[in-house]
Amino acid sequence: MQLFDQIEPLLLQVQKPARYIGGEMGSIMKNPADIKARFAFCFPDRYDVGMSNLGMKILYSCINARPEYWCERVFAPDEDFEALMRTHHLPLYGLESLEPIRDADFIGFTLGYELCYTNILNMLDLAGVPIRQCDRGEKIAPIVCAGGSCCCNPEPIADFFDLFFLGEGEELDLEVMDLYVKMRDAGATRSEFLRAAAQIEGVYVPSFYDVTYNDDGTVRAVTPKDGAPATVRKRIISDFDKCPAPEEFVVPFSEIVHDRAVTEVLRGCLRGCRFCQAGFLYRPFREKSPETICEQSRKLIDNTGYDELSLCSLSTSDHSQIEEMMDGLLTFTEDAHINLSLPSLRVDNFSSGLMNRLRRVRSSGLTFAPEAGTQRLRDVINKNVTEEELMRTCKIAFNAGQTSVKLYFMMGLPTETDDDIRGIIELAQKVVDLFYEGERRPKGKPVQISCSVATFVPKPFTPFEFHPQDTREMIAHKQKILEDAVSGHKRIRASWHFPDTSILEAVLARGDRRLCDVIYGAWKRGCIMDAWSEHFHYDRWLDAFAEAGLNVEFYANRERSYEEVFPWDHIDYYVDKQFLIRENEKAKQAQTTQHCRLSCANCGVIKKTGKPCFSYSKQ
Repeated sequence: MQLFDQIEPLLLQVQKPARYIGGEMGSIMKNPADIKARFAFCFPDRYDVGMSNLGMKILYSCINARPEYWCERVFAPDEDFEALMRTHHLPLYGLESLEPIRDADFIGFTLGYELCYTNILNMLDLAGVPIRQCDRGEKIAPIVCAGGSCCCNPEPIADFFDLFFLGEGEELDLEVMDLYVKMRDAGATRSEFLRAAAQIEGVYVPSFYDVTYNDDGTVRAVTPKDGAPATVRKRIISDFDKCPAPEEFVVPFSEIVHDRAVTEVLRGCLRGCRFCQAGFLYRPFREKSPETICEQSRKLIDNTGYDELSLCSLSTSDHSQIEEMMDGLLTFTEDAHINLSLPSLRVDNFSSGLMNRLRRVRSSGLTFAPEAGTQRLRDVINKNVTEEELMRTCKIAFNAGQTSVKLYFMMGLPTETDDDIRGIIELAQKVVDLFYEGERRPKGKPVQISCSVATFVPKPFTPFEFHPQDTREMIAHKQKILEDAVSGHKRIRASWHFPDTSILEAVLARGDRRLCDVIYGAWKRGCIMDAWSEHFHYDRWLDAFAEAGLNVEFYANRERSYEEVFPWDHIDYYVDKQFLIRENEKAKQAQTTQHCRLSCANCGVIKKTGKPCFSYSKQ
């Protein structure tokens, strides 16, 4: 406990000391003498955000279920504690052991947002681990690795990692750890271990791939070496109903962003919205049985003491047995006064029966995502939601006593016009009018419609991966139209964000390996916590681009041809590029594609798994 003596006197000098000391209920302690491998699970953001991450909770539980392995939690310190760490030469440490993570066998990051990339470099530096993979030598540990949705295009951060976990990690992480222990005990070097790990499905070792470029800056080829596979395919969990799920969470001492119990009800999405990366990355669609969901939820509530339960998925109301699931959950949440939250509800399958069930618990306000203000643009993005369906759903909510609805939209979508932007407020006003037309609306209570409007970011493995992002000037123009349109509407609120973070997100999402130098240069200029507006310095990023001889426009604002070799083309997330091209062509014609339960669109999943998608839910 040598580090504890250094940590303790510093805690009274920071705003939230509970972030840095561990010891919370549910945290897993083990005897170091019994441990064969230690995994430092790093979340590249503040404790308050990372402790809300379901993926971290799941893998923390999976790894610690093995008695010989110990998974510890590590978070990025806020600026006050980081300053003290550097002043007192305190290395980054795990919250369970309070020991330096540089002594761990694995330093693993979860990557869910591109604007956390500089935090990764900062955490490695605080840990005392060489930032670039090529500088770590042949000593086998620590292995710096990462998983998460951003790993679908790991090239902008390839120089900093030994390996990436592609896809779902519940089984994959443990396979790699087993291999590591076997090879470490046999005296293997880092290179020897990485060469063997690269043969495991779902493991990508970037140092075994050479990237060449054309004169115009596009990628010419990605060439494997040292026996690495030409294509690396993601891993999936076949029987999702039997997928390991945590029976308890670490319960923090201080408030976090989502301070509640969370149960994952399904993985993947049926819908095929053309802007939505998650909907394609997590295919095939798989759901848990109502019995499994209820059992896991009850255990979580009993073991954590939370009075709120949230059901997690990309589209909760797409569960084929949602009403049976709700009935099962209500048998214990209602009597125990547990607040039951159902995010990710769909407009087109929201029913009176579901609304009546929601009324029986202390549910929060309803949120729906039309995404676009006009039907033409909703067809372009394949939202498959009509204005009539939105009105029907809002009428159900208003008749049940709801007085507030939040609507999510995007601006900057392909083919978008100024009229599409004005259509956002026009659609919201129709919802307001619907409220006052209703005979069963709550008397004496005004309606409030909140429109949250994000900036569209084209992402890999979506039909819109080919499209340019709107320039900063175009986004500002559309935001001004939105501001003018909402002016004078007392019952409508609209919010939007400054576009620079979305532009950088687009660059990093579809970038190539040359961006490693840009990210390193931005970090050296003091860029950390870029996801937080008070810490974001776009000018420093532009300086880093200039130093590297690159520019934002090449990555964000350039239309890409179907023939171009993308930086991620050697990575296989089961969705065929030809399918994405077909969907992109349909988008240009404002033609929709039915969701997966109605008709198979031949996206490539069945061809690569060898089984119908919905068989995963019936094992």
